[in-house]
Amino acid sequence: MQKECEHFSQERKISQKTKNCEECDKEHLPIVALRMCLTCGHVGCCDSSIGKHATKHFEETGHPVMQAVPEIIWKWCYIHEEYY
Repeated sequence: MQKECEHFSQERKISQKTKNCEECDKEHLPIVALRMCLTCGHVGCCDSSIGKHATKHFEETGHPVMQAVPEIIWKWCYIHEEYY
């Protein structure tokens, strides 16, 4: 049995900062789906979107875990490339 990623247990309850991807709004880009950083609440677009702003946020900050929003059906750890 694989041990669960430790980053999932380090997360805390956080509120999303915006309802949409601010970067896509500024660049007038379409959004496929949204992801929220569980460290700071930043909302970015998914990797199926042109901007890939959620992943760019991880690359810039190192914040490891994000979740799908508004339906919180799964979480993703960028470091371990693992779903929860």
